[in-house]
Amino acid sequence: MNKTVDVVIPTYRPDERVVKLLKKLLEQDYPVGHIIIVNTQKEYWDSKIDGMSEKIIVEHIEKKEFDHGGTRHRALLMSRADAVIFMTQDALPADRQMTENLIKALETEGVSAAYARQLPDQDCNYIERYTRNFNYPPKGRVKGREDLKELGIKTYFCSNVCAVYDRKVYLEMGGFVKHTIFNEDMILAAQMIQAGYKIAYAAQARVIHSHNYSGLGQIHRNFDLAVSQADHPEIFQGVPSEGEGLRLVKKTAAYLLAHRPYLLPKLIWQSGCKYLGFWLGKRYRRLPKALVLKLTMNREYWNQSHS
Repeated sequence: MNKTVDVVIPTYRPDERVVKLLKKLLEQDYPVGHIIIVNTQKEYWDSKIDGMSEKIIVEHIEKKEFDHGGTRHRALLMSRADAVIFMTQDALPADRQMTENLIKALETEGVSAAYARQLPDQDCNYIERYTRNFNYPPKGRVKGREDLKELGIKTYFCSNVCAVYDRKVYLEMGGFVKHTIFNEDMILAAQMIQAGYKIAYAAQARVIHSHNYSGLGQIHRNFDLAVSQADHPEIFQGVPSEGEGLRLVKKTAAYLLAHRPYLLPKLIWQSGCKYLGFWLGKRYRRLPKALVLKLTMNREYWNQSHS
């Protein structure tokens, strides 16, 4: 393996976890060239990061400038590496082999992007732990067009919590959509697969990352997820995602019934919130803007032009 690799991390109000993330990236066995940070709002910047390493490049932007796809694309253009890893500020490499295992997956013939396995953090709740293992199993897989019939929407799944892209193919495909509320990773992965490339789930590349969303948090997240799908029918139309969600609910319910049956009401509540958020997001064009602004996680998106 002789690919050069840079890392891109968008940050907002970076804390000690970001400092820890940077230290772990600098300690990787497969060395990174540069860590490019695009930070939103300089007044919340953590000065401890300054001077950590000459490999760290920081650019500050205003909140109104941030966009899930556009900001990441802007950062990639600052890189000249063969491959670029995108991470979120709340993910931590689980070991020193994360970059090596991502690059290894990227060198599989036809693969243009690869994403890491996400492991639950120490404070992760019981239901979310099961969900992590369902969505990120211990066995990796390479996915292509031929898998659409079997995997459906999961064929296109890719997560910028930790994912690597072949820079040449990324630019050939036009990169992340420049204005999107969410899902920039999955949209590009779908375009790559439709163009004949493959996406690898690199289970050996592991990061620690999980959330304990409340019911309201699930509504917000799934609303934005559905908006991104509604805005890109050329990708998501005809590839239903509700079935995969139902399969997860059924599997989780069976697991809880056998181990923690008292958590079933919580699962029903959270699943209902997820479905409600998704259902509303798919129909966002019919909703009053005041309601949309209450449902979204990304209010700034709606103050900019969008489809």
